[in-house]
Amino acid sequence: MFSHIMLGASDIEASKQFYDAALGALGYGPGVMDPKGRVFYMTETGIFALSTPIDGDPATAGNGSTIGFASPSVEASEAWHEAGLANGGTACEDPPGVRDGDMGPIHLAYLRDPSGNKICTLLRV
Repeated sequence: MFSHIMLGASDIEASKQFYDAALGALGYGPGVMDPKGRVFYMTETGIFALSTPIDGDPATAGNGSTIGFASPSVEASEAWHEAGLANGGTACEDPPGVRDGDMGPIHLAYLRDPSGNKICTLLRV
């Protein structure tokens, strides 16, 4: 459904460090910075990108917005959460774990990145 997702970043270097570590725990390689200072994480199914806002205004986190990353395992989600915390992320929501809902049991882990964007991993268990 999506070709790419781009998030605004206040400090592109801090955000790259955070996402290199967190997404690395899910098995993705480090982001690649283009000549314009944007960072891209390319996969076979889509692109995740970071950029300072092109309008020159400060980056802000979307209130009510969450970007979810598919996780291959509970262990990878736990590693993602720990890597994110160790690299400038902050915990939010409930601690990582299984939640029961209308879609069945899912393992979720939530963080806010260095710019305040809310992100999570999701694994159907």
